[in-house]
Order: sequence, then C-alpha cells, then structure tokens
Amino acid sequence: IGDHMIMTPRQSDILDRARQMGRGAVEELAETFGVTVQTIRRDLTELCDAGLLARTHGGAMLPSGVTNIAYEERRRLSAEAKEAIGRAAAALIPAGASLFLNIGTTTEAVARALAETPNLMVVTNNLNVAQIMGTHPTAEVILTGGRLRRADGGLTGDMAVETIRQFKVDIAVIGASALDGEGDLLDFDPDEVRVSRAILSQARAAMLVADQGKLKRAAPVRIGSLRDLDRWVTDAAPPPALRQLCAEAGTRVTIAEPAR
Repeated sequence: IGDHMIMTPRQSDILDRARQMGRGAVEELAETFGVTVQTIRRDLTELCDAGLLARTHGGAMLPSGVTNIAYEERRRLSAEAKEAIGRAAAALIPAGASLFLNIGTTTEAVARALAETPNLMVVTNNLNVAQIMGTHPTAEVILTGGRLRRADGGLTGDMAVETIRQFKVDIAVIGASALDGEGDLLDFDPDEVRVSRAILSQARAAMLVADQGKLKRAAPVRIGSLRDLDRWVTDAAPPPALRQLCAEAGTRVTIAEPAR
C-alpha cells in the first residue's frame, strides 16, 4: 500500500526519524517540526494507513519489515530533481578526481551520473554508492568501516570518521536532510553528522547536493553552513535571502536542468 502514497517532505522526515529511533512520539515530533500535535497525528494516521508505520500509545513505530520501504519512499521523493542534480554535479567533477560521497539518495544520484567520468577515486560511507561505483570500469572505490544502518546502507561512528581522516580528497559531495533559512545544513543523526563534518574537513572543495524540498524540512543536528561550501547544486532558484548569503560567502549556486 505504501507504494501508492505520495508523502510530504515532513512525512518523509517522520519516517526517517522512526527508522533511526524505532518510533516517534507525537509531542516530540510536533516540537521538532514546529507544528501542532493535531498535524502530527494526521501525518501519523496517513503513514499508518499506508502501512509504513504502526500505531503505538502516544505515537507510532516502525512495523517489522518496513525499513526499506521508508528508504525507497525517500528515494522516490523528488526523484527527478535528484537525478537532475546528480547529472549537474557529475558534470562539475573532472576525470581523475578524488571524492568523498556521504549517505543519501541525492549522493547516490551523483554516483550514478559519474558512470562516464574516468579514473575517479571515491571514498564513501554509503554502501549503495559503493555498489553503484563498483560497476564503474576505472573507479577506485574505498568504503569506510563503521556501524551499518541497514535501512539506508549508511556507515557511521568512530571507525567511519577514522577512515575518512586518512584521506585528503579534491571534492566532498554531501547531502543533508534539511536546510534552514539561515543557510545551516541539518540532519537527524549525530553520528552521521560527525562523519559529514569529517568529510568536509578533509576535502579541498565542498559541494552540497540538495533540492529545494530540503528547505521545507526541519532537523535538529547542524552539519555546517552554506557559507562553508564552494558550491550548492540544486533544482531551482533558492529564496532571495539564501542567494544573497551564497553571493556574500562566494558559494556558487548551480541550478540543475531537468531532463529533456
């Protein structure tokens, strides 16, 4: 049933949280997303009706066997925008470059779009990216160690951070769960954020790949700021305040063309 549900970005994020925490409490979710408990109850009801979550007292939890559905739903959310961003980001990466790619459905789109770019070295904490790049005839692929998050193939924790610190690469390509009006990049999982920060600190240049839907989301843990990045590849013109911030910080904004 879940396959036929068109999720809002907030519902997608509620699923992400349930995936990471195992469950979600109504009051806590209302506070996190800055909406009323009634709104959250409606979201949870729709997610439960679609079979993506199961009702609990005061909230909802992940039913057994649903973790992958949540990830597939997230991959489908803004799928065309993510593919366009992937192509635009890949076009900016030269042959022979060394890269970090972090966890996320948009970084996976970048990996798919790099199929024609020769002689890359890719360091990643994303099993899906490693698998995609594994079919690339000339790419060297290095997977960090770390604790596996089965739901999305992410590797996090100290071991992932330690592996990343062994490298200094040309370009870090990172995604984020949310982007706020002040230009802060945000995520849900503190362990994942530590890895993303390590990736940014070990790269000569940094590129964010994030569609405009990320501006409608909220997440509690800060990765960094658009000011710290060299480029933001997105699917539409950002709001004026963020365009201004990027202009002042020297962060280039690339708007991906949709597929013809």
